[in-house]
Amino acid sequence: MLVGGHSCASIYRETLSIFDFRPYPFFLTGKAEDTGVVGMEELPVARNIKISNITCDSFKICWDMDPHTKEKITHYFIDLNKKENKNSNKFKHKDVPTKLVAKAVPLPMTVRGHWFLSPRTEYTVAVQTASKQTDGDYAVSEWSDIVEFCTADYSSVHLTQLLQKAEVIAGRMLKFSVFYRNQHEEYFQHCRDVLGGRMMPSVKDNSGSHGSPLSGKLEGIVFSCNTEFNTGQPPQDSPYGRVRFQVPAEVLFPPDTRLYFGDFYCMYTAYHYVILVLAPRGSSGDLYCSERLPELDVTNNRFLTRVCGEDGRVVFQHAQDVILELIYTEPVPLAQGTVSQISGHQLMSLSTINAKKDPSCKTCNISVGR
Repeated sequence: MLVGGHSCASIYRETLSIFDFRPYPFFLTGKAEDTGVVGMEELPVARNIKISNITCDSFKICWDMDPHTKEKITHYFIDLNKKENKNSNKFKHKDVPTKLVAKAVPLPMTVRGHWFLSPRTEYTVAVQTASKQTDGDYAVSEWSDIVEFCTADYSSVHLTQLLQKAEVIAGRMLKFSVFYRNQHEEYFQHCRDVLGGRMMPSVKDNSGSHGSPLSGKLEGIVFSCNTEFNTGQPPQDSPYGRVRFQVPAEVLFPPDTRLYFGDFYCMYTAYHYVILVLAPRGSSGDLYCSERLPELDVTNNRFLTRVCGEDGRVVFQHAQDVILELIYTEPVPLAQGTVSQISGHQLMSLSTINAKKDPSCKTCNISVGR
C-alpha cells in the first residue's frame, strides 16, 4: 500500500541525508497510526526497539527486522512524542508530535536535535520502515510497538557553555566578608530543637535550567554573599524570611573547599542568577560535583574568589552584576555564626524557589533545550 493523500505524500517526499532529521508537525493528531500511512505486509516491522547513548539532546536507536526484507527498505519514519504529564497545565497547548524521516542506514542510528529534544524529559518513540517508490510516494510497514525513554541532564560540555555565557555579564568584583541565609524563625528553632543546633543539607529544588544535574539530586544548604555596592554589606531585604544566619566567609570557604559552577538562569526579569557549589574536598558533595560540574579556580574566576594577599590576609570577592546562589554541601552548626533579624522587607517576588528559567532569554540559554 502507498501513502495516501497529496499532503502526506508531499511531506514524505522530502529527501534527507544520513542523520539529517527534520521534524514534521501533524496538528490534527498525536497518534502514529493516524498519519494517513497504510501498512504494507511486504515490509518488515521494527521489533525489539532499543534506545542507548542517551544525552540531553540525542540518542541512538536500533531494532530487529526480518533480514530477508531489509534490502527493500530505503527510509525510516520515527514518531517521537513527549510523554504526557498527568499534572501538566490543561489550558496550555499540547506539544506537537514530531515525525522524523531518515534514509535507511546501518543501525544503531543517532537521532539528534535540540529543537525537538529537551533534557530531563520523558519521550515515547515508534518506528515504521518505508520503501520509496518510483513516483516519489512511499510504501510503509506497520508501526512498531511504542517504547519510552528519558533524556539526560546537561553534560559538562553544556555546563561549560553556560559558564562562558555567565562570565560575559558577571561584572567587576566586590569584597565581602560573610555568607548569609535568610529563613523564618520557625526554621532556626527547628534546627535548635530537632537537628542538634545544625542546619542540614536538603535536596535542591527545580529552579534554574531544566537540564541542570543539580536539581532534585544534589543535597546542600543555600547561602548568599551579594552585597550592596554603596555599603559593602548584605542587603536588608530578602525573599526568604526576616531572620538571618550570618557566618564568616572563611568558615565555609577555607583553602580545602572546592568551588564548582552549577547553573546560569533568569526568571523573565533583568536579574540573572549564577549557582555555585562549595564542597569540602573529599565530601560526598565534592565527589558528585567533580564528575558532573566544571570546577573553578578559587583564586581566579569571574564569580567568587578567595585570595591571600602579601600581608597574609585573605580577601573574598563576589561578582557585582549577577546574583549568586551558593550551595554548601555539608551541615552547618548555628554556633559558627550569628542569628538575628533584618530590618528590611520580605520581597516574595524575588524568590527563586522552583523558579522556571526563561527559555527565550538569549543571555542565559544554550542550544540544547532549556
